Amino acid sequence: MPSATVEDYIKHIYLASEKQTGAEVPMGQIADALGVVPGTATTMMKALSDAGLVRYAPRVGVELTGPGQRLALHVLRRHRLIEQFLVEIVGLDWSEVHDEAEQLEHVVSDRLLERIDALLGHPIEDPHGDPIPSATGELRSGQLESLAECPLDAERTIARISDQDTEFLNYISRSGLIPGATLVVEQRSLSAESVGLRLNAGEASLSLGLGAAAKILVRVR
Repeated sequence: MPSATVEDYIKHIYLASEKQTGAEVPMGQIADALGVVPGTATTMMKALSDAGLVRYAPRVGVELTGPGQRLALHVLRRHRLIEQFLVEIVGLDWSEVHDEAEQLEHVVSDRLLERIDALLGHPIEDPHGDPIPSATGELRSGQLESLAECPLDAERTIARISDQDTEFLNYISRSGLIPGATLVVEQRSLSAESVGLRLNAGEASLSLGLGAAAKILVRVR
């Protein structure tokens, strides 16, 4: 069984690759995500390459191999099912489950994980809207776009929150910007770095910075 450190690296490589167009994830990005110096990340990439989990190109970056991607999806399945369990069954707030799941994802057995999955009714998304990979490694995710780029004056449904920082989640929760909420982006100003939107449920108008808007993903209709 891979160590917790290996699983963390593989998971973060996968998550970083989701947010970029190029195949290789830069080494600096991996080091920043794991909170290590570049030299430590490079040493680990060489070990993961020897294990057949990544393809590493010095001064270019790294990408997952087939086995590496399967491992990443398995770790994400554990993490996201645990988050859903902690919210739905244990009763924790969605803003506090990420760190707990970071610890538990490395120790929960596959047998217990499948019992959790059955208990929850086989959910396809976690509390933040992140898709939960199936037991066979399939990831069901429709086309999404952020509030920083979606069309103006078109009704959209919030599908996913990409930032799980506690303070950020508390803010958007108080604002009603949770998965399932519908809204319309009414204006966007690049010079002011702001997005104006209206929540359909209460006809409430809100203004967000572009950075925050980029972290809120809506489903394309």
